[in-house]
Amino acid sequence: MSSEAETAPGFGDIEELGPVDYVVVEFPGNRMTGEGLPILVDLVDRGIIRIFDFVFVRKDLDGTVTAVELQDLGGEVDLSVFEGASSGLLDQGDLDEAGSALEPGNSAGIIVYENTWAAPFARALRRGGAQLVAAGRIPVQALLASLDALEETYDGE
Repeated sequence: MSSEAETAPGFGDIEELGPVDYVVVEFPGNRMTGEGLPILVDLVDRGIIRIFDFVFVRKDLDGTVTAVELQDLGGEVDLSVFEGASSGLLDQGDLDEAGSALEPGNSAGIIVYENTWAAPFARALRRGGAQLVAAGRIPVQALLASLDALEETYDGE
């Protein structure tokens, strides 16, 4: 591995990274309360995650997707703690793709983050020659539906 890859900007030693994920959180009508932000900051402060990118996009009624500067989101929520969180991983194509999931007239926050809590496990697996070949997420609604179905099965016996 080249020294450039080992010390990619903002990432440190690539071999030391935990799994990196992203989320796109839609805010209908561009209304953001900021209720989850203290929890996000706490996760960072406790070293559970490390944020690489924190970007907002807006999807206009005509379908145009544009990036929104944090300071342009209005005074309802203080996002100054996230200013400068940009690793360069996201480009306009990524923003457009995230925007395609939005309803017109809504905005979204896009967060790319490292699961630092899992880094020691990931390092151990890599040292042993293992590699991640698939990952996914189970939506809460699907989990609840499965649990309800399981409960009905046991109630019917």
